[in-house]
Amino acid sequence: MHNHWGGTLEINGGDSANDEDRNRNVDWDRASISRREYENDNLNATQKSWLLGPPDKKKKKYVDLGCVVCSRSALKWTLLSVLIAFIVIGLPIIIAKSLPKHKDAPTPPDNYTIALHKALLFFNAQKSGKLPKNNGIPWRGDSGLEDGSDQTDLKGGLVGGYYDAGDNTKFHFPMAFAMTMLSWSVIEYEHKYRAIGEYDHVRDLIKWGNDYLLLTFNSSATKIDRIYSQVGGSIVNSTTPDDHYCWTRPEDMDYPRKVQIANSAPELAAEVAASMAAASIVFREDDTYSTKLRLAAKTVFEFARDKGRRTSYSRGNPYIDAYYNSTGYFDEHMWGAAWMYYATGNKTYLDLATQEGLPKNSKAFFMIPDLSVLSWDNKLPAAMLVLTRMRVFLSPGYPYEDMLKNYHNVTGLNMCSYLQKYNVFNFTKGGLIELSHGRTQNLQYVANAAFLATVFADYLNATGAPGWYCGNDFFRISVLKDFATSQLNYILGANPENMSYVVGYGTKFPRQVHHRGASIPNDKTKYSCLGGKRWLDAKTPNPNNITGAMVGGPDRFDNFKDVRGNYSYTEPTLAANAGLVAALVALTTSGGVGVDKNIMFSSVPPMYPPTPPPPPPWKP
Repeated sequence: MHNHWGGTLEINGGDSANDEDRNRNVDWDRASISRREYENDNLNATQKSWLLGPPDKKKKKYVDLGCVVCSRSALKWTLLSVLIAFIVIGLPIIIAKSLPKHKDAPTPPDNYTIALHKALLFFNAQKSGKLPKNNGIPWRGDSGLEDGSDQTDLKGGLVGGYYDAGDNTKFHFPMAFAMTMLSWSVIEYEHKYRAIGEYDHVRDLIKWGNDYLLLTFNSSATKIDRIYSQVGGSIVNSTTPDDHYCWTRPEDMDYPRKVQIANSAPELAAEVAASMAAASIVFREDDTYSTKLRLAAKTVFEFARDKGRRTSYSRGNPYIDAYYNSTGYFDEHMWGAAWMYYATGNKTYLDLATQEGLPKNSKAFFMIPDLSVLSWDNKLPAAMLVLTRMRVFLSPGYPYEDMLKNYHNVTGLNMCSYLQKYNVFNFTKGGLIELSHGRTQNLQYVANAAFLATVFADYLNATGAPGWYCGNDFFRISVLKDFATSQLNYILGANPENMSYVVGYGTKFPRQVHHRGASIPNDKTKYSCLGGKRWLDAKTPNPNNITGAMVGGPDRFDNFKDVRGNYSYTEPTLAANAGLVAALVALTTSGGVGVDKNIMFSSVPPMYPPTPPPPPPWKP
């Protein structure tokens, strides 16, 4: 049998004939082996490795840890890594935790928040009636506890509410407007009030005012025929004891306080309805109180809309028309209807707010400069702004779109009128816009304009709009914010007098504020009607600072006279401070930025615009 390489594979072990050959072969093999050994001695290491293969590896040493067996080398590196990690990470943490803890200081509030805290306190100082223990104004006490006690149809009289200004009169028209403004500011900027710790405070102020307004008519009825319009007051140049003739602390009043009743009050009643409707949104989580406000608002708004009762509440009344005379009521009806819709979701109010008659009769589209100025008497710019809110956020479409678009356009033009570039209003050399055309007590209008400008800017920003047009000129949102900021900064001290016109803010502010309670010492001495006038004429600072009060402000030359007897410069008012509070909360960034888009619409049902009517038939 042969293999593939040649030769046999058989073994013949018994053939002696081959012994010699075998011996010769052995000798040859030995020579061959000797030769190979010689050659091996001369091979290099690499060649030897080819022939012999790799050398035996060094045997690893292992450590038995019981449940795990690992090499000594791995164990060594593991322990070394743990040690390094402890030194680099663990040790610093232990040291840091052993040191005394120091919390980072919270971000300090901005100047607007500081001023806002103070501005709200003014309302505490103006409270009438039985004061709560936490009122926070040490020089104030209970007062006006007999107000309205001579009215037989009133249970408990007309106790409560707010005094209007430096006198002791309760004017219900500007009081209601002030409450509406406070509520509006809470609805737009609730998150800010919460963040700066003033949410409960401002709600208490709103409730204090609206609880009183509920007393001014039969709020439990569905139909009324009169409303109480004022408590106290005086006739110009009166020589008998009353709120103007006497200089007396409200706690010491002992003269008769006449109550004014109106059987027709289209503007007053509409403003009271607006106040209660807005407050019902603020208190939406208190269903009982919110419902009470809504039902009362419905009753008093129907009274305002009664076509047989359209004579102004102030006409022919000498106790009112010299102080808070109304120049019209269609603006209040638009304003009231808007708030009634937001409070109830009843579209009949939206129908009213967008019907052609209201803007026509109120001259909303006439572009009269004075009608772009928000005040206790003119609600047009505010009414059109809150209705613009519906268009930009809800887009209700037909049949409201055309009128809402008009309101939106006019609102934009109102903002244009505030810009110095267009010379609609003059500005003082110090930079203050003269919305009162050079007349005194201008700051109340300035604060309102700052609020409107900021709210409009926030609406634009919330919808992603970068700005708005004034004719062919495009302005960014920052222009509105810059205007509002410049005006509030002026009020807070950035003016030629370096004077803060908000009492208690800054180091230089009015010390002789025209205010009876603040100017008379709280020394347990009761000063008579005329005896208190010594404090009116005194040249010394008020013994009591009425913190947060915004005074009337400077004249058109930026000059200010800190004289108690000159009320045009130094008297604060409820409506003015409401505008100040609204502007401050709108501009502060301590509690965030922007408006809350949803709270206003909490009672508004989803809107599905109906199909518009078909076009008229074609005629050849």
